[in-house]
Amino acid sequence: MRKKFFEQMLLIRLFEEKIEELFTQGILFGTTHACIGQEAVAVGITQAMNEGDIITSNHRGHGHFIASTDDVDGLMAELMGKATGICAGRSGSQHLCKGDFYANGITGGMTAVATGMALAEKLKKSERIVISFFGDGALGEGVLYESLNMASLWKLPIVYVLENNYYAMSTHISCGVAGSMIDRAKAFGIEAQELNTNDVEVIYSSFEKIADGVRKQSRPHFLVINTYRQCGHSKSDDCNYRTREEEIGWKDKDPLTILGARLDKDVKNSIREKCASRIESAVEKASKADFPKIDSIYEGLFQ
Repeated sequence: MRKKFFEQMLLIRLFEEKIEELFTQGILFGTTHACIGQEAVAVGITQAMNEGDIITSNHRGHGHFIASTDDVDGLMAELMGKATGICAGRSGSQHLCKGDFYANGITGGMTAVATGMALAEKLKKSERIVISFFGDGALGEGVLYESLNMASLWKLPIVYVLENNYYAMSTHISCGVAGSMIDRAKAFGIEAQELNTNDVEVIYSSFEKIADGVRKQSRPHFLVINTYRQCGHSKSDDCNYRTREEEIGWKDKDPLTILGARLDKDVKNSIREKCASRIESAVEKASKADFPKIDSIYEGLFQ
């Protein structure tokens, strides 16, 4: 598992770095929100899920998507707006959808959708659970608390995963979040836990236990994972609101550094070559692919 975890995290890291490079070159348009530095959350959580479990994500969802689907070719093509993309070039970076993975760019918006999905699974008496990823910025959205209320009231099989990277765009949580994050969930009678780690193996083992409890008892759980984005909020963010000392301090807590210390150098080099090759191949395939035809504009829409 250790080598697999490292490979998945490195694949996400190299993908995000390549995306930023392609934007700089003018090959990609619009915007993107990278998860550089937060890879342990995506990998640790998704690898502890059961097949068939449902994921909802947010604007910073590339890592969640890659860790759960391994489809770098489809994602790269999607970001280039190509017909071979996972949504035929229609979703862009923030509204990814494939299989049991659903993302939307509205802050906190998918918490309500995820709660509805959890209700559906409970009514169907399935053993599937829902994992809803969102950031600390969602703590300022009322829909999150409406969702927590219903999940607690109806005892729904859902895990709310708050990735606290300490900044809502450029605003530090100390300026925008009052009190304890987990106490907000506890106020609804929801069991809550906070992890202060970028260690993917710790996150994995912790989530295994959480998911097992949610699945067996059909009850919600609220998990806060304190992490750090080593990049800007979006591609246009120069991070001038953070100190150099802060950034250097978190570099020492890089998830790849933590796990990499437990692997042989040759193993890491081999994995890096493999991941880099996959990313370059994805770029090449997407570059050669066609854009969607104009007569397909109404496909996949409700009419």
